[in-house]
Amino acid sequence: MTDVNAMTPAVFAEPRQRVTGGWIAAFGAAWLGIWMAQLTPIQLLLPQQVDDQLHPAHWVDSVVAFGIISGIAGVFAIVAYPLTGALSDRTTSRFGRRRPWIAGGALLFAFGLIALGLQTSIIGIGIFWVVTLTGFCVMTAALTATISDQVPVDQRGYVSGWLAAPQAVGTILGLLLVLYLFTGQVAGYVAVAVLLLVLVVPFLLRPDAVLAREQKARLTARGMLDDLWISPREHPDFGWTLLGRVLVNFGNAFGTTLLLYFLMFGLHDKTAEDDLITLTLVYMVFVILASIGLGRLSDKLGRRRMFVAISSGLQALAALLLAFVPDLTVAMVAAALLGAGYGCFLSVDQALATQVLPDPLTRGKDLGIMNIALAVPQAMAPLIGALLVAAMGGFMGLFLLAAVCAALGALAVMRVRSVR
Repeated sequence: MTDVNAMTPAVFAEPRQRVTGGWIAAFGAAWLGIWMAQLTPIQLLLPQQVDDQLHPAHWVDSVVAFGIISGIAGVFAIVAYPLTGALSDRTTSRFGRRRPWIAGGALLFAFGLIALGLQTSIIGIGIFWVVTLTGFCVMTAALTATISDQVPVDQRGYVSGWLAAPQAVGTILGLLLVLYLFTGQVAGYVAVAVLLLVLVVPFLLRPDAVLAREQKARLTARGMLDDLWISPREHPDFGWTLLGRVLVNFGNAFGTTLLLYFLMFGLHDKTAEDDLITLTLVYMVFVILASIGLGRLSDKLGRRRMFVAISSGLQALAALLLAFVPDLTVAMVAAALLGAGYGCFLSVDQALATQVLPDPLTRGKDLGIMNIALAVPQAMAPLIGALLVAAMGGFMGLFLLAAVCAALGALAVMRVRSVR
Protein backbone atom coordinates (compact mmCIF):
# COMPACT_ATOMS: atom_id res chain seq x y z
CA MET A 1 0.00 0.00 0.00
CA THR A 2 1.26 3.50 -0.86
CA ASP A 3 2.09 5.72 2.11
CA VAL A 4 0.53 9.05 1.14
CA ASN A 5 2.32 10.77 4.00
CA ALA A 6 5.68 9.65 2.61
CA MET A 7 4.83 11.16 -0.78
CA THR A 8 3.84 14.53 0.72
CA PRO A 9 6.41 17.31 1.26
CA ALA A 10 7.31 17.50 4.97
CA VAL A 11 5.71 20.91 5.44
CA PHE A 12 2.34 19.50 4.30
CA ALA A 13 2.59 16.01 5.80
CA GLU A 14 0.24 14.88 8.56
CA PRO A 15 2.17 15.37 11.85
CA ARG A 16 3.14 12.20 13.74
CA GLN A 17 5.43 13.42 16.52
CA ARG A 18 3.57 14.50 19.65
CA VAL A 19 4.03 18.12 20.74
CA THR A 20 5.74 18.72 24.08
CA GLY A 21 4.40 20.21 27.28
CA GLY A 22 6.42 23.35 26.59
CA TRP A 23 4.79 23.76 23.17
CA ILE A 24 1.33 23.33 24.73
CA ALA A 25 2.13 25.82 27.51
CA ALA A 26 3.25 28.44 24.99
CA PHE A 27 0.16 27.76 22.85
CA GLY A 28 -2.12 28.16 25.88
CA ALA A 29 -0.38 31.37 26.97
CA ALA A 30 -0.91 32.89 23.53
CA TRP A 31 -4.62 32.07 23.67
CA LEU A 32 -4.87 33.50 27.18
CA GLY A 33 -3.63 36.84 25.85
CA ILE A 34 -5.92 36.63 22.82
CA TRP A 35 -9.11 35.92 24.75
CA MET A 36 -8.30 38.54 27.37
CA ALA A 37 -7.78 41.14 24.66
CA GLN A 38 -10.90 40.22 22.68
CA LEU A 39 -13.50 39.32 25.29
CA THR A 40 -12.79 42.00 27.89
CA PRO A 41 -13.81 44.74 25.41
CA ILE A 42 -16.89 42.76 24.28
CA GLN A 43 -18.05 41.97 27.82
CA LEU A 44 -17.37 45.33 29.45
CA LEU A 45 -15.14 48.01 27.92
CA LEU A 46 -16.90 48.46 24.57
CA PRO A 47 -20.51 48.53 25.91
CA GLN A 48 -19.48 51.05 28.57
CA GLN A 49 -17.65 53.18 26.00
CA VAL A 50 -20.65 53.21 23.65
CA ASP A 51 -23.01 54.04 26.51
CA ASP A 52 -20.77 56.89 27.69
CA GLN A 53 -20.80 58.44 24.21
CA LEU A 54 -24.54 58.10 23.56
CA HIS A 55 -26.10 58.77 26.97
CA PRO A 56 -29.26 57.22 25.51
CA ALA A 57 -32.77 57.98 26.74
CA HIS A 58 -33.47 54.24 26.65
CA TRP A 59 -30.96 51.45 27.28
CA VAL A 60 -32.03 49.55 24.14
CA ASP A 61 -30.50 52.32 21.99
CA SER A 62 -27.11 51.63 23.55
CA VAL A 63 -27.46 47.88 22.95
CA VAL A 64 -28.40 48.44 19.29
CA ALA A 65 -25.44 50.81 18.74
CA PHE A 66 -23.08 48.25 20.29
CA GLY A 67 -24.61 45.60 18.05
CA ILE A 68 -24.18 47.67 14.88
CA ILE A 69 -20.50 48.29 15.64
CA SER A 70 -19.95 44.58 16.29
CA GLY A 71 -21.85 43.60 13.16
CA ILE A 72 -19.78 45.87 10.88
CA ALA A 73 -16.59 44.39 12.35
CA GLY A 74 -17.97 40.92 11.70
CA VAL A 75 -18.18 41.63 7.97
CA PHE A 76 -14.44 42.35 7.92
CA ALA A 77 -13.80 39.12 9.85
CA ILE A 78 -15.47 37.12 7.08
CA VAL A 79 -12.79 38.37 4.69
CA ALA A 80 -9.79 38.46 7.05
CA TYR A 81 -9.99 34.85 8.24
CA PRO A 82 -9.80 32.91 4.95
CA LEU A 83 -7.55 35.51 3.28
CA THR A 84 -4.99 35.27 6.09
CA GLY A 85 -5.18 31.49 6.02
CA ALA A 86 -4.59 31.37 2.26
CA LEU A 87 -1.68 33.79 2.43
CA SER A 88 -0.05 31.96 5.34
CA ASP A 89 -0.33 28.68 3.38
CA ARG A 90 1.88 30.32 0.74
CA THR A 91 4.29 32.26 2.97
CA THR A 92 7.96 31.40 2.37
CA SER A 93 9.51 33.47 5.15
CA ARG A 94 12.58 32.02 6.87
CA PHE A 95 10.56 32.36 10.11
CA GLY A 96 7.99 29.88 8.82
CA ARG A 97 4.52 30.07 7.33
CA ARG A 98 2.47 30.93 10.40
CA ARG A 99 4.72 32.92 12.75
CA PRO A 100 4.90 36.12 10.64
CA TRP A 101 1.12 36.28 10.55
CA ILE A 102 0.78 35.53 14.26
CA ALA A 103 3.24 38.34 15.05
CA GLY A 104 1.74 40.79 12.56
CA GLY A 105 -1.80 40.04 13.70
CA ALA A 106 -0.81 40.54 17.35
CA LEU A 107 0.70 43.96 16.58
CA LEU A 108 -2.39 45.06 14.62
CA PHE A 109 -4.64 43.70 17.39
CA ALA A 110 -2.73 45.60 20.10
CA PHE A 111 -2.61 48.81 18.05
CA GLY A 112 -6.37 48.64 17.50
CA LEU A 113 -7.03 48.20 21.23
CA ILE A 114 -4.86 51.14 22.26
CA ALA A 115 -6.34 53.41 19.57
CA LEU A 116 -9.84 52.26 20.59
CA GLY A 117 -9.20 53.38 24.16
CA LEU A 118 -8.46 56.91 22.92
CA GLN A 119 -11.70 57.33 20.95
CA THR A 120 -14.32 59.87 21.95
CA SER A 121 -16.80 59.42 19.10
CA ILE A 122 -19.03 56.57 17.94
CA ILE A 123 -17.44 56.66 14.47
CA GLY A 124 -13.94 56.37 15.93
CA ILE A 125 -15.04 53.52 18.17
CA GLY A 126 -16.48 51.70 15.15
CA ILE A 127 -13.38 52.19 12.99
CA PHE A 128 -10.92 50.97 15.58
CA TRP A 129 -13.05 48.04 16.69
CA VAL A 130 -12.89 46.92 13.05
CA VAL A 131 -9.08 47.26 13.19
CA THR A 132 -8.97 45.36 16.49
CA LEU A 133 -11.13 42.47 15.30
CA THR A 134 -9.18 42.25 12.03
CA GLY A 135 -5.97 41.86 14.03
CA PHE A 136 -7.66 39.17 16.12
CA CYS A 137 -8.68 37.29 12.96
CA VAL A 138 -5.23 37.52 11.34
CA MET A 139 -3.53 36.27 14.49
CA THR A 140 -5.94 33.43 15.29
CA ALA A 141 -6.23 32.23 11.68
CA ALA A 142 -2.50 31.51 11.67
CA LEU A 143 -2.40 30.19 15.23
CA THR A 144 -5.18 27.63 14.79
CA ALA A 145 -3.49 26.38 11.60
CA THR A 146 -0.51 25.29 13.72
CA ILE A 147 -2.73 22.59 15.25
CA SER A 148 -3.10 20.87 11.88
CA ASP A 149 0.55 21.60 11.02
CA GLN A 150 2.18 20.27 14.18
CA VAL A 151 -0.24 18.26 16.37
CA PRO A 152 -1.03 14.58 15.60
CA VAL A 153 -4.70 13.60 15.45
CA ASP A 154 -4.65 11.61 18.69
CA GLN A 155 -3.47 14.69 20.63
CA ARG A 156 -5.68 17.34 19.07
CA GLY A 157 -8.56 17.14 21.53
CA TYR A 158 -6.26 17.77 24.48
CA VAL A 159 -4.26 20.50 22.72
CA SER A 160 -7.47 22.20 21.58
CA GLY A 161 -8.50 22.24 25.22
CA TRP A 162 -5.67 24.72 25.72
CA LEU A 163 -7.37 26.93 23.13
CA ALA A 164 -10.66 26.65 25.02
CA ALA A 165 -9.66 26.84 28.69
CA PRO A 166 -7.83 30.18 28.38
CA GLN A 167 -11.03 31.74 27.05
CA ALA A 168 -12.71 31.59 30.44
CA VAL A 169 -9.54 32.45 32.36
CA GLY A 170 -8.81 35.36 30.01
CA THR A 171 -12.32 36.73 30.41
CA ILE A 172 -12.23 36.74 34.20
CA LEU A 173 -8.66 38.06 34.40
CA GLY A 174 -9.48 40.81 31.94
CA LEU A 175 -12.58 41.85 33.87
CA LEU A 176 -10.69 41.87 37.18
CA LEU A 177 -7.87 43.91 35.69
CA VAL A 178 -10.06 46.63 34.20
CA LEU A 179 -12.48 46.81 37.13
CA TYR A 180 -10.02 46.82 40.03
CA LEU A 181 -6.45 47.48 38.81
CA PHE A 182 -6.31 49.35 35.50
CA THR A 183 -9.44 51.41 35.96
CA GLY A 184 -10.39 53.93 33.34
CA GLN A 185 -11.06 53.50 29.63
CA VAL A 186 -7.56 54.10 28.26
CA ALA A 187 -5.76 52.15 31.01
CA GLY A 188 -8.03 49.13 30.53
CA TYR A 189 -7.45 48.90 26.79
CA VAL A 190 -3.69 49.47 27.11
CA ALA A 191 -3.39 46.79 29.82
CA VAL A 192 -5.01 44.02 27.72
CA ALA A 193 -3.03 45.12 24.63
CA VAL A 194 0.32 44.89 26.44
CA LEU A 195 -0.55 41.52 28.00
CA LEU A 196 -1.53 40.21 24.55
CA LEU A 197 1.93 41.01 23.18
CA VAL A 198 3.78 39.64 26.21
CA LEU A 199 1.86 36.35 26.25
CA VAL A 200 2.31 35.58 22.55
CA VAL A 201 6.11 35.89 22.65
CA PRO A 202 6.82 32.34 23.99
CA PHE A 203 4.93 30.78 21.09
CA LEU A 204 6.71 32.97 18.54
CA LEU A 205 10.00 31.53 19.82
CA ARG A 206 8.85 28.01 18.85
CA PRO A 207 10.02 26.66 15.46
CA ASP A 208 7.72 26.73 12.45
CA ALA A 209 8.26 24.70 9.26
CA VAL A 210 9.60 26.77 6.35
CA LEU A 211 7.94 26.50 2.95
CA ALA A 212 10.39 26.33 0.05
CA ARG A 213 9.68 28.72 -2.82
CA GLU A 214 9.25 25.84 -5.27
CA GLN A 215 6.50 24.40 -3.02
CA LYS A 216 4.55 27.65 -2.98
CA ALA A 217 1.21 27.47 -4.80
CA ARG A 218 0.53 30.23 -7.29
CA LEU A 219 -1.88 32.87 -5.97
CA THR A 220 -4.24 34.81 -8.22
CA ALA A 221 -7.33 36.85 -7.41
CA ARG A 222 -9.53 34.47 -9.43
CA GLY A 223 -7.87 31.46 -7.84
CA MET A 224 -8.37 32.93 -4.40
CA LEU A 225 -12.09 33.41 -5.01
CA ASP A 226 -12.39 29.86 -6.33
CA ASP A 227 -10.50 28.53 -3.30
CA LEU A 228 -12.83 30.25 -0.87
CA TRP A 229 -15.71 28.09 -2.08
CA ILE A 230 -15.64 24.57 -0.67
CA SER A 231 -18.52 22.61 -2.13
CA PRO A 232 -20.64 21.00 0.61
CA ARG A 233 -21.68 18.40 -1.96
CA GLU A 234 -18.06 17.35 -2.61
CA HIS A 235 -16.97 17.78 1.02
CA PRO A 236 -20.14 17.23 3.10
CA ASP A 237 -18.33 16.62 6.39
CA PHE A 238 -16.59 19.98 6.11
CA GLY A 239 -19.95 21.62 5.38
CA TRP A 240 -21.77 19.97 8.29
CA THR A 241 -18.94 20.77 10.70
CA LEU A 242 -18.90 24.41 9.59
CA LEU A 243 -22.69 24.70 9.89
CA GLY A 244 -22.68 23.11 13.35
CA ARG A 245 -19.91 25.41 14.47
CA VAL A 246 -21.74 28.52 13.24
CA LEU A 247 -24.94 27.53 15.01
CA VAL A 248 -23.37 26.55 18.34
CA ASN A 249 -21.18 29.65 18.46
CA PHE A 250 -24.20 31.83 17.73
CA GLY A 251 -26.03 30.08 20.55
CA ASN A 252 -23.17 30.73 22.96
CA ALA A 253 -22.76 34.33 21.80
CA PHE A 254 -26.48 35.05 22.25
CA GLY A 255 -26.15 33.73 25.80
CA THR A 256 -23.02 35.67 26.78
CA THR A 257 -22.38 38.86 24.78
CA LEU A 258 -25.38 40.74 26.22
CA LEU A 259 -25.00 39.29 29.70
CA LEU A 260 -24.14 42.62 31.33
CA TYR A 261 -27.25 44.17 29.81
CA PHE A 262 -29.33 41.18 31.00
CA LEU A 263 -28.12 41.69 34.56
CA MET A 264 -28.63 45.45 34.45
CA PHE A 265 -31.96 45.68 32.64
CA GLY A 266 -33.39 42.15 32.65
CA LEU A 267 -32.83 41.40 36.33
CA HIS A 268 -32.49 45.06 37.47
CA ASP A 269 -29.37 44.00 39.34
CA LYS A 270 -27.89 46.93 41.29
CA THR A 271 -24.50 45.15 41.49
CA ALA A 272 -24.43 43.99 37.87
CA GLU A 273 -20.69 44.43 37.33
CA ASP A 274 -19.78 42.46 40.47
CA ASP A 275 -22.27 39.72 39.63
CA LEU A 276 -20.88 39.56 36.09
CA ILE A 277 -17.53 38.68 37.69
CA THR A 278 -19.17 35.95 39.79
CA LEU A 279 -21.00 34.44 36.83
CA THR A 280 -17.81 34.53 34.77
CA LEU A 281 -15.92 32.76 37.57
CA VAL A 282 -18.48 29.95 37.62
CA TYR A 283 -18.35 29.76 33.83
CA MET A 284 -14.55 29.73 33.92
CA VAL A 285 -14.26 26.76 36.28
CA PHE A 286 -16.52 24.58 34.17
CA VAL A 287 -14.96 25.64 30.87
CA ILE A 288 -11.52 24.64 32.12
CA LEU A 289 -12.63 21.29 33.54
CA ALA A 290 -14.64 20.35 30.46
CA SER A 291 -12.25 21.58 27.78
CA ILE A 292 -9.12 19.88 29.07
CA GLY A 293 -10.71 16.79 30.66
CA LEU A 294 -13.21 15.96 27.94
CA GLY A 295 -10.81 17.00 25.17
CA ARG A 296 -8.33 14.41 26.42
CA LEU A 297 -11.09 11.80 26.87
CA SER A 298 -12.21 12.29 23.26
CA ASP A 299 -8.59 11.60 22.16
CA LYS A 300 -8.50 8.37 24.15
CA LEU A 301 -11.87 7.15 22.89
CA GLY A 302 -11.25 8.35 19.34
CA ARG A 303 -14.72 9.91 19.30
CA ARG A 304 -15.70 13.51 18.53
CA ARG A 305 -19.35 13.72 17.41
CA MET A 306 -20.84 12.36 20.64
CA PHE A 307 -18.97 14.93 22.73
CA VAL A 308 -19.99 17.79 20.44
CA ALA A 309 -23.66 16.75 20.56
CA ILE A 310 -23.70 16.49 24.37
CA SER A 311 -21.92 19.82 24.77
CA SER A 312 -24.45 21.52 22.49
CA GLY A 313 -27.31 20.03 24.51
CA LEU A 314 -25.89 21.45 27.74
CA GLN A 315 -25.70 24.90 26.20
CA ALA A 316 -29.30 24.66 25.01
CA LEU A 317 -30.42 23.68 28.51
CA ALA A 318 -28.56 26.65 30.02
CA ALA A 319 -30.27 29.04 27.60
CA LEU A 320 -33.72 27.61 28.41
CA LEU A 321 -33.12 28.17 32.11
CA LEU A 322 -32.25 31.82 31.48
CA ALA A 323 -35.32 32.23 29.25
CA PHE A 324 -37.90 30.76 31.61
CA VAL A 325 -36.40 31.39 35.07
CA PRO A 326 -34.78 34.85 34.96
CA ASP A 327 -33.17 34.82 38.38
CA LEU A 328 -29.60 35.43 39.54
CA THR A 329 -29.31 32.09 41.35
CA VAL A 330 -30.60 30.23 38.29
CA ALA A 331 -28.16 32.25 36.17
CA MET A 332 -25.34 30.74 38.28
CA VAL A 333 -26.54 27.24 37.41
CA ALA A 334 -26.88 28.23 33.77
CA ALA A 335 -23.33 29.62 33.81
CA ALA A 336 -22.04 26.23 35.01
CA LEU A 337 -23.97 24.33 32.32
CA LEU A 338 -22.94 26.80 29.63
CA GLY A 339 -19.30 26.62 30.72
CA ALA A 340 -19.25 22.81 30.71
CA GLY A 341 -20.97 22.66 27.34
CA TYR A 342 -18.94 25.33 25.63
CA GLY A 343 -15.63 24.17 27.08
CA CYS A 344 -16.20 20.67 25.74
CA PHE A 345 -17.42 22.05 22.41
CA LEU A 346 -14.43 24.34 21.87
CA SER A 347 -11.83 21.64 22.41
CA VAL A 348 -13.50 18.66 20.73
CA ASP A 349 -15.04 20.57 17.82
CA GLN A 350 -11.66 22.18 17.07
CA ALA A 351 -10.14 18.70 16.88
CA LEU A 352 -13.03 17.55 14.69
CA ALA A 353 -12.55 20.53 12.37
CA THR A 354 -8.90 19.64 11.73
CA GLN A 355 -9.97 16.11 10.69
CA VAL A 356 -12.42 17.16 7.96
CA LEU A 357 -10.17 19.56 6.02
CA PRO A 358 -10.29 18.89 2.26
CA ASP A 359 -6.59 19.38 1.40
CA PRO A 360 -3.36 19.36 3.48
CA LEU A 361 -1.89 22.01 1.14
CA THR A 362 -4.57 24.54 2.14
CA ARG A 363 -4.95 23.90 5.86
CA GLY A 364 -4.59 27.56 6.78
CA LYS A 365 -7.19 28.76 4.29
CA ASP A 366 -9.64 25.95 5.13
CA LEU A 367 -9.30 26.53 8.87
CA GLY A 368 -9.66 30.25 8.15
CA ILE A 369 -13.05 29.53 6.62
CA MET A 370 -13.88 27.29 9.58
CA ASN A 371 -12.80 30.00 12.01
CA ILE A 372 -15.27 32.47 10.54
CA ALA A 373 -17.69 30.52 12.72
CA LEU A 374 -15.66 31.50 15.79
CA ALA A 375 -15.41 35.29 15.36
CA VAL A 376 -18.46 36.23 13.30
CA PRO A 377 -21.09 35.00 15.80
CA GLN A 378 -19.31 36.98 18.54
CA ALA A 379 -19.48 40.04 16.28
CA MET A 380 -22.99 39.59 14.85
CA ALA A 381 -24.82 38.27 17.92
CA PRO A 382 -24.92 41.62 19.75
CA LEU A 383 -26.66 43.24 16.76
CA ILE A 384 -29.16 40.42 16.18
CA GLY A 385 -29.68 40.03 19.92
CA ALA A 386 -30.17 43.75 20.46
CA LEU A 387 -32.78 43.95 17.70
CA LEU A 388 -34.58 40.93 19.16
CA VAL A 389 -34.51 42.38 22.68
CA ALA A 390 -35.80 45.70 21.36
CA ALA A 391 -38.58 44.02 19.35
CA MET A 392 -39.74 41.78 22.21
CA GLY A 393 -39.11 44.20 25.05
CA GLY A 394 -37.11 41.65 27.02
CA PHE A 395 -34.53 38.87 26.96
CA MET A 396 -36.69 35.71 26.74
CA GLY A 397 -36.62 35.60 22.94
CA LEU A 398 -32.86 36.06 22.93
CA PHE A 399 -32.26 33.04 25.15
CA LEU A 400 -34.81 30.91 23.30
CA LEU A 401 -32.96 31.66 20.07
CA ALA A 402 -29.71 30.66 21.80
CA ALA A 403 -31.24 27.30 22.77
CA VAL A 404 -32.53 26.65 19.24
CA CYS A 405 -29.15 27.46 17.68
CA ALA A 406 -27.30 25.11 20.06
CA ALA A 407 -29.75 22.25 19.43
CA LEU A 408 -29.60 22.66 15.64
CA GLY A 409 -25.80 22.79 15.85
CA ALA A 410 -25.77 19.39 17.56
CA LEU A 411 -27.96 17.93 14.81
CA ALA A 412 -25.65 19.30 12.10
CA VAL A 413 -22.51 17.77 13.66
CA MET A 414 -24.20 14.36 13.94
CA ARG A 415 -24.37 14.32 10.11
CA VAL A 416 -20.55 14.09 9.90
CA ARG A 417 -19.57 10.61 8.67
CA SER A 418 -15.79 10.47 8.29
CA VAL A 419 -15.09 11.08 11.99
CA ARG A 420 -16.62 9.05 14.82
